[in-house]
Amino acid sequence: MKDLAKSCPVAVIQTGPVAFGKKETLAKAIALIEEAGKQGAGLIVLPELLIPGYPYGLTYGFSVGRRTAPGRADWLRYYEGSINCPGPECEALGKAAKAAKAFVSIGVSERSQKGATLYNTNLIFTPEGGLAAVHRKLKPTGAERCVWGDADKGYFPTVESPWGPLGCLICWESYMPLARVALYEKGITIYISCNTNDNPEWQDTIKHIAIEGHVFFINCDQFITKAMYPADLACKEEVAALPEVICRGGSCVVDPFGHYVTEPVWDKEAIIYAELDMKQVIAGRMEFEAVGHYARPDVCHFSFEDK
Repeated sequence: MKDLAKSCPVAVIQTGPVAFGKKETLAKAIALIEEAGKQGAGLIVLPELLIPGYPYGLTYGFSVGRRTAPGRADWLRYYEGSINCPGPECEALGKAAKAAKAFVSIGVSERSQKGATLYNTNLIFTPEGGLAAVHRKLKPTGAERCVWGDADKGYFPTVESPWGPLGCLICWESYMPLARVALYEKGITIYISCNTNDNPEWQDTIKHIAIEGHVFFINCDQFITKAMYPADLACKEEVAALPEVICRGGSCVVDPFGHYVTEPVWDKEAIIYAELDMKQVIAGRMEFEAVGHYARPDVCHFSFEDK
């Protein structure tokens, strides 16, 4: 492994969207990137599907063998709020990353360039403004499969940084053991997880992964309230049934030994700042490195597609 910069100043942004509002949420994200950049963050992480929001609780009229016209109308509205990559929104985010002089990770709903399929996608931009990684979620979880398709590319991209390779898995992708190993094979030192997991069990998961990979785990969750939903959705009754706080957050940073660098933040929007001591990554691998000296490739064989 190449020498790593001594420390990584990171900003984890726990926030919610202007739901279904592409332009409004983009403007909000850019303002938050600007704020974090002014505080000296070198790595800025924003949540899963921030643009145009994670549509928690909506069904879009799907049930087995049946669809509804109001649900289809809401889905079309969500599609129109999704973005192309590359596209004007990506250009604007790249400019924001360049102005902040930081790596920027953000989750979006991505439109296919050649059809109407949507993808749950995470983007990573460089401090020069380039779009360095487009990772599509390998397998949408549960009812998400009615909204987003399986990844057909962008399986395990990583981005070189002064702190080593950056990699990302989205939400429950982190429960796919072999997907994690694919990132470990690429030597990641910082594991970015944009997600909507505000359950207590998730906190146990992220500590385990930090220890397993001896990586810094960046847990970036959303804070979503019912008030963020548009009042004029076609399926109003679905929103009415939701609690006032839909996703409580819980964003935090975990070190390679499974300890909190920053404690989870709950029930509010926040920018969480931390300095990551990158020497911990190397020191932590003295007695265990999952794909290095602790591996047995003569016994356990592993391969993965990478496109």
